[in-house]
Amino acid sequence: MEFTEVLRGRRMVRGYRPDPVDEDVLGRVVRMVHRAPSGGFSQGHRLVVITAPEVRRQIADASEQEYLDLGFAPWISQAPVLIAVGVREASYHERYQQPDKLEADGSETIWPVPYWWFDSGALLTLIQLAAADEGLATGFFGPDDPKEIADLRAAIGFPDDVGLSGVVTLGYESPDAPGPSKSSLSRRRLPLDELVTWVR
Repeated sequence: MEFTEVLRGRRMVRGYRPDPVDEDVLGRVVRMVHRAPSGGFSQGHRLVVITAPEVRRQIADASEQEYLDLGFAPWISQAPVLIAVGVREASYHERYQQPDKLEADGSETIWPVPYWWFDSGALLTLIQLAAADEGLATGFFGPDDPKEIADLRAAIGFPDDVGLSGVVTLGYESPDAPGPSKSSLSRRRLPLDELVTWVR
């Protein structure tokens, strides 16, 4: 695909065909974990690729009801693949305690931004673009309730030192997938000059 086509494919999709996704295709998508930025090459990204029906059901049970209550059709439970996106903060601290990263006084750098979460969002975008390049659709949801977080973590199996950024839904878009929500359609794109400042 041309890059502009890939970019158009990066959007929120909430409807999937039941067709499985070939493991070679999935392998190319998740290989993006090696291309994603990580501060100081900390490599704190962690992914769990879930195709097992029982685990997908547990994840949908933990997170889908909120969307159903808002009037959405089931979509988390429809997706044939779920990719849990996680990050290990300790990897960043370990890397920045290495001699080539220490401050002049021998201390670890101060983290004005928690770059582990920042980098996790960058990885998410690469996964979405790689999936679009393979002709796949993606969605994303993140837990917002302590019980949901606990249930998702139990189903996914991340170790205690890996934080859960959220879950990518992935598959082939259903022809019946809902279009953009009314709230999305009613909001216009902000003019570029409100979003981009040039300092010439």
